[in-house]
Amino acid sequence: MQPSVSKARAYNLQMLDALNALVAPAAMERLTLALNHVLAAEPAATQRLLPHRGRRIALELRQWPGWLPQPPVLAFAITPAGLLEWCRDAVPAGADLHVAIDAGNPAGLALGWLSGRSPTMDVQGDAALAGDVQWLADNLRWDVEADLERLFGPAVAHQLARFGGLLKSALQRAAQAGNPWSSRLRPEGVQRRGP
Repeated sequence: MQPSVSKARAYNLQMLDALNALVAPAAMERLTLALNHVLAAEPAATQRLLPHRGRRIALELRQWPGWLPQPPVLAFAITPAGLLEWCRDAVPAGADLHVAIDAGNPAGLALGWLSGRSPTMDVQGDAALAGDVQWLADNLRWDVEADLERLFGPAVAHQLARFGGLLKSALQRAAQAGNPWSSRLRPEGVQRRGP
C-alpha cells in the first residue's frame, strides 16, 4: 500500500473517532430517555426494577469490528424510581449484572433482532436481577402508535404505524432469507484496529 493511502486511511479513522466522541454521548443520553419512556409507560416494569435500585448493569459488545468507531460505555444504574441512569464515564467495576453480546457482525446482529432472534449472550451476575431484566426484554414493547397519536392525531399515527409495520416486515423477511449483503458490509482492505 502506498504511504499516502495509508495516511489518508489513518486520517479518516481519526476523523471518524473524533465524530464518534461528539455524537456517542448525546446518542446514549437519548437512548436512556427512550428506555425510560418505555419503562415508565408500563408500571409493572418499574415495579420489577424497584427492588434492584442502586444496582448496575454493564453491557459489553464483544468482537466489535475494528473498522467501526468504538461504541460508548454501555452501563446503567437502576434509580430509586425503577428507571435507568446511564453511567457515562466507565463500566462500573462491581457491576451486579454483566451481559456480553457477540457483536462481530453488527449488521447481522441488527437483522437478527428485527427478525426476533436473540443475540448470542453471556450473562453473569445476580440471578434475580438477570431474571427481571429477561422479563423486561421479553415483555416490554414500545407503543409507537400511541406516541405518534399524541403528536399527529389518530389517523396520521395509524398510517405511520402501518408503514412502519410494513417496513419492519420487509426487513424481517430479508433477515430470514439470509441476505448475503450483511456479511459484506466491511470495506475491502480495511484492517482491524486495536485488540
